[in-house]
Amino acid sequence: MADTLATSIRPDLLQALMDHAEHCITIAEREGNDTILLYVNRAFEEMTGYTSDECLYKDCRFLQNADNDQPELASIRAAIESNQPIRAVLRNYRKDGSLFWNDLTISPYFDHEEGIMYYIGVQKDVSQTIALQEELSQLKKRLAELEG
Repeated sequence: MADTLATSIRPDLLQALMDHAEHCITIAEREGNDTILLYVNRAFEEMTGYTSDECLYKDCRFLQNADNDQPELASIRAAIESNQPIRAVLRNYRKDGSLFWNDLTISPYFDHEEGIMYYIGVQKDVSQTIALQEELSQLKKRLAELEG
């Protein structure tokens, strides 16, 4: 059934569907120590401010700017090395330098026909959620001080 479904979607339709997705979708492959982008959808371009031409054949690390002191990065590297799926929230930066919080899920997929491991990334800007969590934490702290 899965093979029948996969062959029934035209490549141009599949491309249109992925470009129409609300969340960012990326496809990457390993090249040496890098995981280079082969595809980014329209939502990725809109969220990051980078065009596909500016990101293709680069490692996604460019979104971190110089903000490499994030424990989640080691977890992501370990998951990629062991071909395991992972979900992490990272500080990333748009082309204009503004910070956003990226809820990233990476799923590995091995293509037996080509003998290549691909990585499907789904990203969502969760900056509002993080800001609300931080505000709630500050309010709880102030309330505790007032009660104490």
